[in-house]
Amino acid sequence: MTRFPPSAPHFPLFSTPFSTDTSAMHDPRIDQLARQLVRYSTATKRGENVLIELFDVPEAVGIALIREVRAVRATPFINIHNAKISREMARGATEDQYASIAKTAMHQMKSMDCYIAIRGSHNVNELSDVPAKKMQLLSGKMRPVLNERVNKTRWCVLRWPNPSMAQSAGMSTEAFEDFYFDVCLLEYSKLKRGMNALAKLMTETNDVHIMGPGTDLRFSIAGLPGIACGGTHNIPDGECFTAPVKNSVQGVISYNAPSIYQGIAFDNVKLEFNDGKIVKATANNTKAINKIFNTDPGARYIGEFAIGFNPKIKEPMRDILFDEKIAGSFHFTPGQAYEVADNGNRSSVHWDLVNIQRPDYGGGEIYFDGKLIRKNGQFIPKSLHSLNY
Repeated sequence: MTRFPPSAPHFPLFSTPFSTDTSAMHDPRIDQLARQLVRYSTATKRGENVLIELFDVPEAVGIALIREVRAVRATPFINIHNAKISREMARGATEDQYASIAKTAMHQMKSMDCYIAIRGSHNVNELSDVPAKKMQLLSGKMRPVLNERVNKTRWCVLRWPNPSMAQSAGMSTEAFEDFYFDVCLLEYSKLKRGMNALAKLMTETNDVHIMGPGTDLRFSIAGLPGIACGGTHNIPDGECFTAPVKNSVQGVISYNAPSIYQGIAFDNVKLEFNDGKIVKATANNTKAINKIFNTDPGARYIGEFAIGFNPKIKEPMRDILFDEKIAGSFHFTPGQAYEVADNGNRSSVHWDLVNIQRPDYGGGEIYFDGKLIRKNGQFIPKSLHSLNY
């Protein structure tokens, strides 16, 4: 669950709108999406304050959200960001500067009841040449603001589509735009019964065993709740999450979905655990991945375990808000835990890394207390069949 932005720092990662064609700015699906975000995802009520943050998206998106917030008699506030400008700020960031920025942002966030962020992207690697120490500085300073937003507001975060996302998905621009709205406007309430059953099962489970190519992982989730997510925090959505008991994780996991973190592309990530701690981490860029895990002590422990089941998302595209919901997937997340499923781990890192267990990705099994729950991406218990792709 990407309750924190995928790259964690509270500044934009993305750049330009999906289309420069002005006719696209009047797509009625934008109004439908704004209505869903305001009335369903954040359930905005009369008299509430709503912070809208736009990261390089068309003006029509902001206008639609402002109008919809006002339609429910709430008050909109808006922050507009630009990725290239934020990159320049990040490259020369100082402790005092971002302490002041964080103080101002915290003051604003504390006065909000709801939060909606839409993040566009022209170049997912825009931050790749920002020094790692600067990224860590920004992440650390802005983490309390993120925690305030996650724990104290009703919020929803989503991407805005663009040609680079279409390329990553292996689709034409038009086809990806249709896919985007199809996924985002999914009737999430239909997943509710199966999601609640899975969340209940996770809450009642003590031990988890996950097997697959390059993966043999055991851990406990005893005493930690399962949380169902169906369009109220992320769009797209479709997952249930919890957290492992911090020191319980043993074994090895090989992630088969590519990832972007702090502007760097990672493939073939493999982690080995001993008593909960990542004792060995390798990838196509082993040096960079270990710098991330050395950010702070909590970065080498897991803060989230989640099972994804969005029936309309099948392939990874290096965009975690989509990839973590892939049908037949799970993610196992180094870093910060969420207060609603809190194993006590604290970190400025929260990196959702994804493993897909469908047969076309090598298959795999998930066992709860020795009972097979999902095989090759398909749930076995009848109460969960509605979540199968």
